[in-house]
Amino acid sequence: MDGHFGGVCDDFHFSTRLFLKLDFPTERETVLHFFERLEREFPKMSRMRRRDDGALILEEDEPGMGPRRWVRLDRRAVRFGFFAPPGLEEMRRMGDVILEHAPYHLTLSPLDTDRLEVVFGFDLEYRGNHDQLVADALMADHSFGTMLSSDDPHDEAKFQAIECQPYFGMALTPACDLQAYFEVKSRTSTYEVRTEDYESQIISVYLTVRKYFGYADPRPLVEEQRELIDIADELSRNRVVPLMVVPLQQAIASRPQ
Repeated sequence: MDGHFGGVCDDFHFSTRLFLKLDFPTERETVLHFFERLEREFPKMSRMRRRDDGALILEEDEPGMGPRRWVRLDRRAVRFGFFAPPGLEEMRRMGDVILEHAPYHLTLSPLDTDRLEVVFGFDLEYRGNHDQLVADALMADHSFGTMLSSDDPHDEAKFQAIECQPYFGMALTPACDLQAYFEVKSRTSTYEVRTEDYESQIISVYLTVRKYFGYADPRPLVEEQRELIDIADELSRNRVVPLMVVPLQQAIASRPQ
């Protein structure tokens, strides 16, 4: 429950994704120099591994659910994140270090940059029908809520939602080069609904703020990411938390588990 936004959800996490147009070099020396530079800045980031899909990961080696940084190099993307970050400035600092050194070590160019995304994730643990909870908490006053209502006054049968994962986006500039996406991710299977044997699982609320490049003169990636973090923070405080996270949190608290 500690960390930025940790007081309104069970777990909060932050990530950034830099998508490229060309494959970046994955020579041994290039990747090791980049990872070693990050390790000097964040000494606990000392565990390196390769995924089955070829992605290379450097992460903090401390197990558990506390604050933990990670960075991943995919074929055409640089991704990094922070589980349970202690504050906004630590999130900014991590992005500053990675995006300052990535262009030099990985030979990135503004011509190669497709888009940059910042994602805020809010996790809520719930043992029950996630989809019905989302329908009841977020759509009760909407026509969709009536359609997905769990009680049918004309039938003894009880309707149960089995797919309710709202996803919608909005343009933040007239050119549509700056966008925000809001998503709720449920994890209940139809088997659980049928048997009423539910596992305790995570409902996730995601906010993604995305910047496309090529519409104006590019700024340094560090500046772009700091702006996206500030926008995500403002949208989270004014919209995501009060209109999505808190209603779900209250609905969970009101249900027996």
